[in-house]
Amino acid sequence: MGALLGFLPFVVFALAERSLGVVPGLAGAALVSVALLLRELMSARSRGEREINILEAGSALLFGALTAWALLAGTENWSVWRVRLWVDGGLMLVVLFGMALRRPFTLPYARRQVSAQVAASPAFLRTNQIISGAWALAFAVLSAADLLMVLRPQTPLQVGVGLTLAALAGAAWFTRWYPARVRARAAALAADSLSTSGQPTRKAET
Repeated sequence: MGALLGFLPFVVFALAERSLGVVPGLAGAALVSVALLLRELMSARSRGEREINILEAGSALLFGALTAWALLAGTENWSVWRVRLWVDGGLMLVVLFGMALRRPFTLPYARRQVSAQVAASPAFLRTNQIISGAWALAFAVLSAADLLMVLRPQTPLQVGVGLTLAALAGAAWFTRWYPARVRARAAALAADSLSTSGQPTRKAET
């Protein structure tokens, strides 16, 4: 749930720009991004950590820069789908940047739910890289949908909206499903190992 909270600025932008306009949507997302970043920094300081969450820092920079640009340059020539392309493409790059640094955006949230031993394991990092990859793929689909609507504005609105909802729903489902699958597999392997190691003992007792 914590990892999904990191996308709250994106949700605020998507909702606000439809009802209030592009600039209020960007400004609202920027404010939420900064609030989440400050919240995370204070929480990390209370735990004695110095790591900054890639997604929250990147979202604050992205929405802050777009808001400043919109206020300075104006939005007369900006279409909603063009702005969404910048937002979705920017978030995809933020997620990919974190993966390239081996600091997937889900990592800080996931560490709080497991022991230090589990958090330090290569499998834990690999799991979070895969989940972050699913979100990068989702934002790639969103960017493709945005680009389609920009280049072919005659495309039915339902196409762009449908691709957007399908990509986000798929990534959110995968975020919940994949860790449970990894835990189930690890539990099964542990049970098999325990069963195998116990066989000689049972034979000896017989």
